[in-house]
Amino acid sequence: MACIEKERRMNGLDKIEVTKKTGVEPLVSSGEELSVRLSDFWSWANSDLLNNVARGTLAEFLVAHALDIVGKPRVEWDAKDLEDKDGTKIEVKSSAYVQSWHQKGYSSITFDIEPKRSWDPATNEMSTSPHRSCDIYVFCLLYRKSKDVDPLNLDHWKFYVVSTRKLNKELGDQKTMALSTLKKLAKSVPYDKLPSTYRSIKDF
Repeated sequence: MACIEKERRMNGLDKIEVTKKTGVEPLVSSGEELSVRLSDFWSWANSDLLNNVARGTLAEFLVAHALDIVGKPRVEWDAKDLEDKDGTKIEVKSSAYVQSWHQKGYSSITFDIEPKRSWDPATNEMSTSPHRSCDIYVFCLLYRKSKDVDPLNLDHWKFYVVSTRKLNKELGDQKTMALSTLKKLAKSVPYDKLPSTYRSIKDF
């Protein structure tokens, strides 16, 4: 095992620390900067904010911005979506009635709350048993039911904050949660009330 660890270090395969980009970084070819910028890629790849992946990432950013914890870049596949300055671990889940594709009806609102084995990107190791690894869940609902819904309009969102302790007590090992159940666990709040609601749940 020690030999494998030594070889990994010698080959430079330790975890790469991601630096936060600004969007002005250029593409480079043959040592020359091109006029194409990282922001051009972002615009090309992520303009559909209604698809499940982009909307979920945006929801994480909205929560991070509300809680003033956007200093570090997002880590893909981390056991937590966000971490507060005091070490509180936060899981962010999102759902929406309207998608960017053609729909015959509104999407059902459900949230994934399944206890899972978590991966630590620092050690590249999985936890031994499934569990909910964060302290607080923030459920983000893009609730507007029309095709003019705008994920960038904070008035089109509702937020629900629930402690993991309460989820474990009320729902046990349940894998998914419907909106009707969520409403029994927490009241929705608008974006500007999210920080105070989060603090009240965290400090309870």
